[in-house]
Amino acid sequence: MRWRYFIILQAIILLVVAGLVYKHQDKVKLIKTPPIELAKWYKPENKRQVWLHNMFKLRREMQAVEFYAQQQDVEHLQIWAEKLNKHYFKIADMVPAWQKKLAINTMAELKLASEQKDFTSVLVQHETLQKSCDSCHDDYQAITALTYRTPDFSNIQITPKLSFVEHMDILTRQVNQIKISAQDGNKSLALSSLAGLNDEMATLGETCVGCHKKDRKPYPSEVMKKTLSSLKTSIESGTAKQQGRDLGTLAVLACARCHGTHRIAYGAKKHLVKDVSFSNLIKH
Repeated sequence: MRWRYFIILQAIILLVVAGLVYKHQDKVKLIKTPPIELAKWYKPENKRQVWLHNMFKLRREMQAVEFYAQQQDVEHLQIWAEKLNKHYFKIADMVPAWQKKLAINTMAELKLASEQKDFTSVLVQHETLQKSCDSCHDDYQAITALTYRTPDFSNIQITPKLSFVEHMDILTRQVNQIKISAQDGNKSLALSSLAGLNDEMATLGETCVGCHKKDRKPYPSEVMKKTLSSLKTSIESGTAKQQGRDLGTLAVLACARCHGTHRIAYGAKKHLVKDVSFSNLIKH
């Protein structure tokens, strides 16, 4: 009798939890996060993007196997099938937790079919293997890229007392102060804010070079500098329309283009990697 009550209680709890999840389904998204050992195959824990390069090899080898099976080229098919077999099982060597996700039998049958010159079977196994790869990519590819290939700005310091994030806020406030002051006819404040923005943009450029070592395009660029100069002139003697046009152009060139690459991805990464406390889960 007691076990019956216990089972009924468990069922009620499960129903309550299911009801809460269903009620809040518009506020909750479920994602699968990759195993933490994957981090050691990406920078900065590794000197090279080892995992990424192995994926590139697999993609190239999958294409080659399909191509040579279609061409019925035995020699090249067997060479590429051997490479594919090697790099496919390297996945489990690097991340043992993903051993169970590998289509081991499919890979073995593909390799055997290539050795037996059974081109039709190779293509069948290739399609099955591709579906297995796609399934994992659907679950993990975007999340992995966000986690390990998105820059982390939280640890960057402009000065010992000024973080990168705080510096971004200063730049934003300066841009807005220029707009507010120019719109209200306070030219002196608008111009001093513009001068401050000019200096802070140069400081930002020195920080950006730390990551963009190979792509040494200056920040601010010559186009940005010309726009800053044009904005100064329009504040001093131009119309409100000219001021708005120059400030809008500067915002696109100096802010929006970089934000389109970094800010969205960094914001998503922050939510992805932060620890969630039990109280926050209950709150949700």
